[in-house]
Amino acid sequence: MIQWNEQIIIPANIETVWKLFQDEQVQRIMPNVVERKPLETKEGVVGSTYIETYQEGKRQETYTGTLVEYEDTPVKKHKMTEFVLAKAFNIQNTFTLEKLDEHTTRFIYGGKNEGINFLGRALLKLGNTRNNNKVVNDFLALVKEEAVKG
Repeated sequence: MIQWNEQIIIPANIETVWKLFQDEQVQRIMPNVVERKPLETKEGVVGSTYIETYQEGKRQETYTGTLVEYEDTPVKKHKMTEFVLAKAFNIQNTFTLEKLDEHTTRFIYGGKNEGINFLGRALLKLGNTRNNNKVVNDFLALVKEEAVKG
């Protein structure tokens, strides 16, 4: 299993940053997500599902994601999603925004990638921790860059 929990300070209003995590804006911060469509929307949001298509190189994977946790207050925004990728990995992502002041937001990105069968566990063991850290840090930097653009 691979886990991460990193944070960055973004010089932008919390609402500006939060908009990047909405379905219609998600490609700005996740360019490999070629499509995201709501599948079932639950009252109160938690439990809502979506279909997402992710492309890496020529390979595309389509999977169903579930919104596991959701909070939207003036000082804190939080979303946890979970999905199974390629029938081999159970992936959880958490996105938490904390308002530090009117023009500054702390973004905390956490998650885990767990192999759910022999192939998934083997591929994770072969994986490179440094490469995973680069992916996480590149994502933090992209969110900051897009938030600053507005």
